[in-house]
Amino acid sequence: MKSNGIVGGGCDGCELMYVGMPNNIKAIDTSAGWAEKGQKLLVTGTVYKRGGKIPAPNVIIYYWQTDNNGYYSPKKGMDEKAKKHGHIRGWVKSDENGSYSIYTIRPAPYPNRNIPAHIHTSIKEPNLTDEYYIDGFVFDDDKLLTGTKRKALENRGGSGVLRVLIDKNMQVAEHNIILGLNIPNYPETSEIELNSGLEIGEDQPSFTPFHAFGPDKGTKTCPVCKYGRFHGIVYYVGNHPNWDTIKKWLTFLEAESINRNTYLKVYFVYGNDKNYSKNKRQKELETLGNELNLKNTALTFVPSFSDEESEVNLNKINPEVENTFIIYRHRAIINKFVNLTPTTKNYKLISQTLDKTKGEYFNLPEPRHH
Repeated sequence: MKSNGIVGGGCDGCELMYVGMPNNIKAIDTSAGWAEKGQKLLVTGTVYKRGGKIPAPNVIIYYWQTDNNGYYSPKKGMDEKAKKHGHIRGWVKSDENGSYSIYTIRPAPYPNRNIPAHIHTSIKEPNLTDEYYIDGFVFDDDKLLTGTKRKALENRGGSGVLRVLIDKNMQVAEHNIILGLNIPNYPETSEIELNSGLEIGEDQPSFTPFHAFGPDKGTKTCPVCKYGRFHGIVYYVGNHPNWDTIKKWLTFLEAESINRNTYLKVYFVYGNDKNYSKNKRQKELETLGNELNLKNTALTFVPSFSDEESEVNLNKINPEVENTFIIYRHRAIINKFVNLTPTTKNYKLISQTLDKTKGEYFNLPEPRHH
């Protein structure tokens, strides 16, 4: 698609977000589908500015979806243009904390087609002329969402894959939106100066490092595949290891993992490609694990961070930085840090990130009835 300088490269159907748009849009919306037949669903999260750390207020999210039978079913009295999007459509505007919530039903897939069920979404930022679309919301447990279709997702605004939890008779999915992420012609650049690792809001990819020490010792085990339901910290070190720094970080992270029990999984991934030897690397990390008396932390390695066999290259780690910390929850990357020194301040920074998202879903907002 040619972008022609338009933010987002153009958006088929997004102009309909202005048809019937209320003058006063709230941070919580209850769709017309909420009172209809279907699995009740709450999608709730935070809209962040580029970089994924600063909440963005006053951002309009327009959504439209199929009904419980897989159709965009218009209703009598609807605007003729809006009928294309059906009657289950609506708007939310992020509040001062960037928060938003949509109460709706889970859409059904199109009949007799192999397209995963989805909720379309488009964005209008207060300071941009152009609206743009982000990845539609799809569902992690949808059998139609095959591996091939997952790899084809654009991650516009972050991963659109929803991982639902159950709250009584309602499914709940946390979904954060990162403005400008993977959006063509977006005017702002990332606030993260050092380029290493995927961005906040994207999904932590599957990869298979060799485990030299820890719970999966002697295997090539994918961290997120085995422990994706947990919080995870992946601590990458490449071509410039500072072993004193590494030992301090591993000691801290081991204590965090023990204190949080099964709630936190920690992985050290060593990717120094200089003078690489598998046997030497394995013995090196075994010695380190025994020296620090690690019990929970996995010490793993790959030949290099560009290695395609282990698929670690999908993580886009820069081997020339001293370290990269990726923190994920339910696969979604919730924070990252580059060249982080082992200080009390930075230990607290890691702990606060984990504490902030420790709970599943507490104090859920109430549906807003029209």
